[in-house]
Amino acid sequence: MEEGPYKYIRDGAGKVCRVIRIGTRKSQLARIQTDSVADKLKELYPDIHLEIVGMSTTGDKILDTALSKIGEKSLFTKELENALERNEVDLVVHSLKDLPTTLPPGFTIGAVLKRESPHDAVVLHPKNVGKTLDTLPENSVIGTSSLRRAAQLKKRFPHLEFKDIRGNLNTRLKKLDEKEDFAAIILAAAGLRRMGWENRISQILEPEDCMYAVGQGALAVEVRARDADILEMVSILHDPDTVLRCIAERAFLKHLEGGCSVPVAVHTEVKDSQLYLTGAVYSLDGSESLKDTMQTIQIIEEVDERVQRVGVTANKMSGEVQDRAERLGVDLANLLLSKGAKEILTVARQLNDAR
Repeated sequence: MEEGPYKYIRDGAGKVCRVIRIGTRKSQLARIQTDSVADKLKELYPDIHLEIVGMSTTGDKILDTALSKIGEKSLFTKELENALERNEVDLVVHSLKDLPTTLPPGFTIGAVLKRESPHDAVVLHPKNVGKTLDTLPENSVIGTSSLRRAAQLKKRFPHLEFKDIRGNLNTRLKKLDEKEDFAAIILAAAGLRRMGWENRISQILEPEDCMYAVGQGALAVEVRARDADILEMVSILHDPDTVLRCIAERAFLKHLEGGCSVPVAVHTEVKDSQLYLTGAVYSLDGSESLKDTMQTIQIIEEVDERVQRVGVTANKMSGEVQDRAERLGVDLANLLLSKGAKEILTVARQLNDAR
């Protein structure tokens, strides 16, 4: 039965329970990620009824164009947010790196879950097994649709060539294995692990070879900002370290005005109560880059806060600590901007638009 915007059902004992509907992309990885969040909620709240609603997004439909060329920031999220707005679903699970740093009004990230490995991974064509990017033959072609990965790796491995490859994980692996077009492809380690394909990872790229994308490896639960009960329910899923790292990363990207169409990369860690953020911007071919590291002192304390920071609401965490994380991202962006980051990114954007 439907009452107002919510859906209710009667359980076996005749008790009326609210149904929580979770929206997800239809890809296998999106379903696995959504199921993992649903399982956690079910464990924490055994009485709730969950219903998973799958839908296709623009990003899933346009498979023949490089992501950075489509230029739409909310490629994989728009349809899901529309469903959220129309009360067709109550929460949506995303890869945090797909979520723009400014969310549409009325939405917020109610939970950022403990981060999987944020690093990129090299997956080799079966014939190259045992090799690394260093030892692949001259002019080997590496598939990646990410400007960030290509810019860093061109600089680091000048003997390799880089070409676009699109499609979900299954499609990309199929393209790699069944054709001779690519010697290897670069994918996020987190996705491969979640799919149970860890055995395909030939090499993990450490930050000195390739820093990762903002929010990479973290899952985010997006909700309607006015839904206090749902916000309360999902807030228990927040992982404090991941929240602070991702607030700093998102603030850095937002202040640089970066998106899918410019090469921006980060690396963060929380060590001895300090939050460290390394951020970098690159020209498309990686020949020009700016990179720096800053840190802030963190003291974790429990406080109820109802403020959004770069789209994230973490009610149970100290507001001051979150502010410092956001400030860190902004300060580092300002430092790089003062050294000429704007020019590098503007040229990268123009060149990418002209491709």
